[in-house]
Amino acid sequence: MNDQSDQEHLIALGRKSYAPNYRPRDVVFESGRGCELTDVSGKKYLDFGSGIGVNCLGHQHPAAVDALQRQSARLWHSSNVYFNHPAVRLAARFIELTFAKRVFFCNSGAEANEAAIKVARRYSYDRGNPNKNIIITLKGSFHGRTLATVTATAQPKYQEGFGPLPAGFQYCNFNDIDHLRSIFTENVCALMLEPIQGEGGIRPISNEFLQSAAELCQANDALLIADEIQSGMGRTGKLFAHQWVSNIRPDIVTVAKALGAGLPIGAVLLGDKSDQTLQVGSHGSTFGGNPIACAVANVVLDTLHTGNMLDEIVRKGDLICHGLKVINDKTEAFCDIRNRGMMIGAELSEKYAGRAGRILKESLENGLLVLQAGDSVVRLLPAYTINDAEIQTGLVRLQQAIESSLSDE
Repeated sequence: MNDQSDQEHLIALGRKSYAPNYRPRDVVFESGRGCELTDVSGKKYLDFGSGIGVNCLGHQHPAAVDALQRQSARLWHSSNVYFNHPAVRLAARFIELTFAKRVFFCNSGAEANEAAIKVARRYSYDRGNPNKNIIITLKGSFHGRTLATVTATAQPKYQEGFGPLPAGFQYCNFNDIDHLRSIFTENVCALMLEPIQGEGGIRPISNEFLQSAAELCQANDALLIADEIQSGMGRTGKLFAHQWVSNIRPDIVTVAKALGAGLPIGAVLLGDKSDQTLQVGSHGSTFGGNPIACAVANVVLDTLHTGNMLDEIVRKGDLICHGLKVINDKTEAFCDIRNRGMMIGAELSEKYAGRAGRILKESLENGLLVLQAGDSVVRLLPAYTINDAEIQTGLVRLQQAIESSLSDE
């Protein structure tokens, strides 16, 4: 069997074997290095999606590989009945670098948000307010796929068919301060928001809304939860996106995706209001704080604070956006280009409406991996380690894909 027929066989086997909740593209990746992936047939691809914002240091980053190999030769798992060195170090580093007083480790963003939801309700319960259990989230948000987090996700398309949904969630219009004030009753225990909505189309929360949200939470003894699953860990050019608003300090921040540079890990950073809420037996995660995942996460955290990495994320994000504007001058493909650092969304114009999926398909044919947010936004989340030459090559391939996406007309 040659490489191409091997790939076709694996694709067919995968389509037969996987649960059909995904729709994988017709490619089987074999290896990756830096910002390049190689499929089983030997074709190479530039990666502008980094595993949906996960492989923030690219593929096979030397320091991450070294940490993984060293830890895998020592200890894989011991459970939360005991301490392990990488998890202790990672928690201590978060406390050193952020507002956090305590850290809870888990395996994913959905798990982190589940924990944050439980903390918020338990916080009010412990203060003698069992009916103070409403959590407000924003329309267009995405907080996960578990039953509670999909309910927190204020998008009906993700909730259809999974009822009855858990009670206790209320939805606010995006960036609508007046609406937020009108629904912020005495029974609200928390407001959960993404500083920049990812799946919602790379839409930033306005500084004014974020400040008003923080003030309302403070005045009503409710917790402000920043879901930084996609926008955190350097993606915007700061450790967390909410830090672009200097006087904002959430009570809880949830982290995942880029934290593990490709390994599954999530974390909940707990501030001084909520740091004692999760008492013994109140919550847990069998694999949370896994030594191997934490060893690699330490590399991510250390790398982000080495040299000018965060400044480079801002510069490279601006370079990509400049390239998108040049493409737009030639194709009129976009009606809006939004970014903060290397979290980038290009909203398609009426001419290309509904063609995000087609552009992804054409990009793949051209050897470029990009993402979408709905049918109307091309989403780019490259690895922080991408170089300028790779950026320019990727932009050329993207323009070709955009132009090819109209070829059926």
